[in-house]
Amino acid sequence: MASVVSVARHQTHDFSKTVVDRIEIIENLGVAGDAHAGVTVKHRSRVAVDPSQPNLRQVHLIQRELFDELADKGFELKAGDLGENILTEGLALLDLPTDTILTIGPDIRLKVTGLRNPCAQIERFRTGLLKELVYPGDDGAIVRKAGIMTVVLAGGWVQPGDRIEAELPPLPHRPLERV
Repeated sequence: MASVVSVARHQTHDFSKTVVDRIEIIENLGVAGDAHAGVTVKHRSRVAVDPSQPNLRQVHLIQRELFDELADKGFELKAGDLGENILTEGLALLDLPTDTILTIGPDIRLKVTGLRNPCAQIERFRTGLLKELVYPGDDGAIVRKAGIMTVVLAGGWVQPGDRIEAELPPLPHRPLERV
């Protein structure tokens, strides 16, 4: 069963987020009290290009299993370190197709928009970490492992232990791309 391990938010554009007991997710906006919440893009590099773009990065999710993989490579990470709002367990987030609907608890519905494209801030956070999260795969395609981004279809409160269910979109599925 897929579930929420931890939740985090941060009011300013710092790299990591603060783990809290629960977060409120607001329809069409994102996480209440988080710097990335909004109808239009909030990521600083994207705002510099076009601040009127729709915000396809309202809620960021990472699977806890990535932390285990990175620990085997010498990177000790804790919840919130990589800037995720929701740390999950038991769901292969990176394998989901675009437009998958994630239901968290009884109320929250998130629509998967794509992959997080990690930037140089990750390298400043931990030297060598970026090359573990973004690298060329065996087929030459770029592999991105820093989680997925979603928009909020229905809001509510989320906390550790909440169940997560994934509803795949109709076929043909579109693979996740960076957003």
